[in-house]
Amino acid sequence: MQFLLALIVVGPLAGAVAALLPAPPGLKGKSPDQAVLRHGVTVTGVILLAALVLALGFDHDHPSTMQATTDISWIRALDVRIHLGVDGISLPLLVLTALLTFLCALYSYFKMPAGPSPKAFVALLLVLESGTLATFAVLDLVLFFLAFETVLVPMYFLIARWGGEGRQAAAWKFILYTLLGSVVMLLGLLLIGVKAGTFDMVALATDNGRGLTTSVQVIAVLAIGLGLAVKTPMWPLHSWLPDAHTAAPTVGSVLLAGVLLKMGTYGFVRIVLPITPDGMRTFAPYLAAFAVAGIVYGSLACLALAKPGNKGDLKRLIAYSSVGHMGFVLLGIATMTPTGVNGALFANVAHGLITGLLFFLVGAVKDRYGTADLDTLAGATGAALYGRAPRLGALLAFAAVASLGLPGLAGFWGEMLALFGAFDPGPGLSRPAFLTFMAIGAFGTLLTAAYLLVVVRRVCMGGPRPAGETAVADVQGYEFAAWTPLVALTVLAGLWPAVLLGLTDPAVQQLLAGGPR
Repeated sequence: MQFLLALIVVGPLAGAVAALLPAPPGLKGKSPDQAVLRHGVTVTGVILLAALVLALGFDHDHPSTMQATTDISWIRALDVRIHLGVDGISLPLLVLTALLTFLCALYSYFKMPAGPSPKAFVALLLVLESGTLATFAVLDLVLFFLAFETVLVPMYFLIARWGGEGRQAAAWKFILYTLLGSVVMLLGLLLIGVKAGTFDMVALATDNGRGLTTSVQVIAVLAIGLGLAVKTPMWPLHSWLPDAHTAAPTVGSVLLAGVLLKMGTYGFVRIVLPITPDGMRTFAPYLAAFAVAGIVYGSLACLALAKPGNKGDLKRLIAYSSVGHMGFVLLGIATMTPTGVNGALFANVAHGLITGLLFFLVGAVKDRYGTADLDTLAGATGAALYGRAPRLGALLAFAAVASLGLPGLAGFWGEMLALFGAFDPGPGLSRPAFLTFMAIGAFGTLLTAAYLLVVVRRVCMGGPRPAGETAVADVQGYEFAAWTPLVALTVLAGLWPAVLLGLTDPAVQQLLAGGPR
């Protein structure tokens, strides 16, 4: 188990180095480009297999216990350690990251985005995977920061070199926002480490803030929370996200929404809640207020984009929807209750599955029509996917209703648990304030349903393809292979939520009581 976790974290880095080397003559296939893309599929496939074996070997009777741990001294002077481990909170995110990266590599093998050498593309994809997996596996504050930062450079280049119109400006905006947030976060992490005398996240969580004064906790939460809020992203620190999603290639958008946004909310759960509980209690009402503001703002922005005549971009609309969905995650965390935090973790995974699928589908629509402009797609000769590409239209409608939180699909449980958590918030929090936040969040679910149903009506519905009109390709084999796991898991998580909640709940209960042991 220790070896497996180390392989999951370090394996993609080794694969990235190998991707830059010349392929052996017998493995080149039709061309070196094909060989390196196949290499990406192979490496990400091995990492996914290792993550699944780790999940099967995980002791599901004790999900609150850190498992597969490695603890090696690294920088003795600062007591920085190479400390790895997984519990019921981090394991689902590890598997989700490995799955989405593999599906992106598989999709790229058949539909490589336009841009420079595939060698650089595959290497960056693997470095991005390694940094994300490390973020969910490390248990040292300094290592967490390093892993958190590792993902910035590959994502910047994926947007800037393989993106679409406006990619340079979007890439710079992404890197500047996230770097500035990370600088502030580093100061908060260092403050905790210096004042507590250790950077070990397990020891700090077990101490549950007893070794830190309230003033230190408040300052640390403010600094760390700002850095995490940028990555989440929390309104009003979200403005980099729509530009990044609109300009990014399809696989870049899938990984950005499905994986990278989860790093911010995971930091709140793993670091802020157990290590600085008094500071978190001070800021929880403000976090909840920003969360519900994001829910309403994201939905209203999507409604405006979906309105006829506004030239709304479908990728941009899905990006704004992420601001709203991540608002539910932040609301659940702000309640400081097991119900709310479990809802946040469930919504994290559900958002990764559903929004990852949505960006795959929107990318496919854009490939077929040459645009993601809603007015063009909804025009007289526009998409009308039900009549022109019925399987693609059905999948888009499925992903939309899953995203709006239809009962029986994965999007429902996280949002409902976050609202239930706000109904009865943790000790020391104002119940009238959180009841207000719950009501605003519930109103946000209605707005979410409204804009997604408008999108389905405008893009999917319409008459059959007129005679003489060029046919639009329906779902291809490689698309079916890349999207089916996301559809299946969305249904499974919706019908059988106990699979995920059974992992997270014991770990959350212990985290709020005093951290993992």
